[in-house]
Amino acid sequence: MSRRNRIVEHPSSNHGPRRGGGRVDMLVLHYTGMKTLDAALRRLCDPRAAVSAHYVVARDGRVFRLMPEVRRAWHAGVSFWAGERDVNSRSIGIELENPGHEFGYRAFPERQIAALIRLARGILRRHPIPRHRVLGHSDVAPTRKIDPGEKFPWRRLARAGIGFWPTAGRKRRLGPSAANARPDIASVQRALAAFGYEIAVTGKADRRTRRVVAAFQRRFRPRRVDGRIDAETAASATALTWARHAPT
Repeated sequence: MSRRNRIVEHPSSNHGPRRGGGRVDMLVLHYTGMKTLDAALRRLCDPRAAVSAHYVVARDGRVFRLMPEVRRAWHAGVSFWAGERDVNSRSIGIELENPGHEFGYRAFPERQIAALIRLARGILRRHPIPRHRVLGHSDVAPTRKIDPGEKFPWRRLARAGIGFWPTAGRKRRLGPSAANARPDIASVQRALAAFGYEIAVTGKADRRTRRVVAAFQRRFRPRRVDGRIDAETAASATALTWARHAPT
């Protein structure tokens, strides 16, 4: 086995049994948000921190395994997706080495993403994870978290068969009048809720709606993350409904 494909065992004691039968049908991606890889590994293995993940992918492509996939890692925290509040029991958690927005957020290098793709493909072979349930931490906890952030290459992962990306052909075609029209907030809220986000259909751009919209934009419209429901955001949100029906 080549060095780049080798998994380094780095055990953490921060885990427990999966609840509710142990079915895994989500993959949640994070960034470490710490200054160094060593600091992140120490924290993920520190019982006092009470946080962990199944894997850490370093910038140089090394993959560290902190626990078996059968165990429940403590990575999602207070979270929600498609009616599920115990995301940890239903998911595999992967941390990507990156200092994050607090310490100098940067692009994810090629070796790191290539290693992530190899790792994720193996996980998807072992668990029945639908492509619309490959998620970011900001998707499952939009009021608390913004990782893996707007620099994460979600579209590339989707091209590699990991996760979902709404193609241009599935987005609603907007003519001049539609582009200038005021988006229907309730329709966007319904589309985001149908995809899995925790959001109420209020018809108002309240604080939670803005946070959820920002999480959606961070993933699907990363060039501008402002939490506003504009025509482009509305069209992209509507396209999410294809995730459950388009062929894999």
